Amino acid sequence: MGKATGFKEFDRENLSYAPVTERVLNFKEFFQLPEDMSTQGARCMDCGIPFCHNGCPVNNIIPDWNDLVYKNQWREALDVLHSTNNFPEFTGRICPAPCEEACTVNLIGDAVTIKNIELAIVEKGFEEGWVIPQIAKEKTGKKVAVVGSGPAGLACAQQLARVGHDVVVFEKENRAGGLMRYGIPNFKFDKAVIDRRLAQMKDEGVEFRVNQHIGVDMPAKSLLEVFDAVALTGGAEAPRDLPIEGRDLNGIYFAMELLTKNTKRVLGDTIPDSEWISAKNKHVVVIGGGDTGSDCIGTSNRHGAASITQIEIMPAPAESVDKLLTWPNWPMKMRTSTSQEEGCERDFAIVSKRFVGEHGQVTAIECARVDWSQDENGRWNMKEIEGSDFTLKADAVFLAMGFLHPVHEGMIEELALEKDARGNVAANTSDYQTNLKKVFSAGDMRSGQSLVVRAIHEGRQCAYAIDTFLMGKSDLPRA
Repeated sequence: MGKATGFKEFDRENLSYAPVTERVLNFKEFFQLPEDMSTQGARCMDCGIPFCHNGCPVNNIIPDWNDLVYKNQWREALDVLHSTNNFPEFTGRICPAPCEEACTVNLIGDAVTIKNIELAIVEKGFEEGWVIPQIAKEKTGKKVAVVGSGPAGLACAQQLARVGHDVVVFEKENRAGGLMRYGIPNFKFDKAVIDRRLAQMKDEGVEFRVNQHIGVDMPAKSLLEVFDAVALTGGAEAPRDLPIEGRDLNGIYFAMELLTKNTKRVLGDTIPDSEWISAKNKHVVVIGGGDTGSDCIGTSNRHGAASITQIEIMPAPAESVDKLLTWPNWPMKMRTSTSQEEGCERDFAIVSKRFVGEHGQVTAIECARVDWSQDENGRWNMKEIEGSDFTLKADAVFLAMGFLHPVHEGMIEELALEKDARGNVAANTSDYQTNLKKVFSAGDMRSGQSLVVRAIHEGRQCAYAIDTFLMGKSDLPRA
């Protein structure tokens, strides 16, 4: 597990970034890994119980590949990494790294740079030509349809293809990758990284059919007639709206409207001027304090916004936490993204009361400050602070308040799929089956909005369940 005293001898080394003045001029990735990753691997202590295993949603075998990197056994490290995660080049870029919060070294100092080591391993694997197709030795004759090509769908499809099933992935957009492709800006996640992995999957026998919106362009029931099993792995794409006065004004958009159109244009698609959303020279307000809101900030900065303000209804988190109380769990603390560092004003405990406009175009938002308190049952209650009203200038507003559940219209309604209390497709995590016998569901469509790393994990588990359903047993890993 690295060098026993490494965490005492070596400091944590983080990613380095291109200067803000340079990186906001384009949509290219701007990070640089530390040069000596073996030293970072040495910081993994002999902790006895590696809490990072449980902190990681795909249960990566972290101490093992940290040790291998320390010993410069990169090829072996790649094999260990791939044994639990099909796409470490995705998670190495965009995972928030709950494993690092659970790291034992984090309890007493700075955590091991697990995420960076993960990324370094897989990128070296691609550079050295070690990432090659794993083609099934025999075909089973079974056909599986995977609807949705986000991380859950891709993981499920790759696992099933590797055990010999004929897999077809259906994607409603013009390129595979789901919201991972179009919902995350290129400056955080270059989409050539997805294309590189898709090429491997195609060589493994996975067929991709894009521009095929199941339940809209073709009946969902038709899949049941052709395929032996169907995996529904779409996203939770119904956005949370803000139905206040003035919502119908022009210039108010859901975050994904901005991010999807922008990424398509970056990738070379033609977006008509009538559909294009630009923040250039505009006073932008982003409502919502999560990652999607940060992506809107980074995109608006690159457009050349006049100003950007991000508001969040919840109170500001603490700048630091007592690790004795929070470790090894994910703590609620103040975090600043690279996009927020590029320039924006952040404000917390703000409620939006009314959109104001002129000639049908939004010009401002009337807001107020709120106070949060807990009742005797521990429930949080919000109360507007009297006399705290204020107005924000706003030429463009991006709603980034999260997602409610998958879109019900179309496929889900056509198949009469049962839903859970939150509106997600109902399926458990033991067999991932829906109320239709050979229809399975995994990822955000089943669990609700979550992390890419969790979607990969569910996709892998769903593949195991489908393989067991089709063959009576499975040689795929359960996790």
